[in-house]
Amino acid sequence: MLAVEHEAHEDAVVVRIKGDVDSSTVDELTAQLTSALELAATHPARLVVLDLQAVDFFGSAALNAVLDCHEAGQAAGTAVRLVAANDHVLRPIQVTELDRVFDIYPTLPQALQRERRQ
Repeated sequence: MLAVEHEAHEDAVVVRIKGDVDSSTVDELTAQLTSALELAATHPARLVVLDLQAVDFFGSAALNAVLDCHEAGQAAGTAVRLVAANDHVLRPIQVTELDRVFDIYPTLPQALQRERRQ
């Protein structure tokens, strides 16, 4: 089961993702990520933070959805950051070497407080 919600905060649009992200649930995630990017386009911070702390399964479909979100954000001038500290999420990212692409933070406050990398 997957639960995804996004909301605008003062310093970012935060997307909270909970549960399993796989080929049967990725469409829901993709729709939420697209909405979050649209919201961030008019947000002063131009920042989307994906909170992946409560994700139990993060497969190739999830990796592709997050990579697509990251690339769409870059094209639109919106930064996309990930919050992940659990192996369910970090291991697939590291194995695919996407940790070189994504900005990953261990906690949501850290992702929100850090200055953008230029």
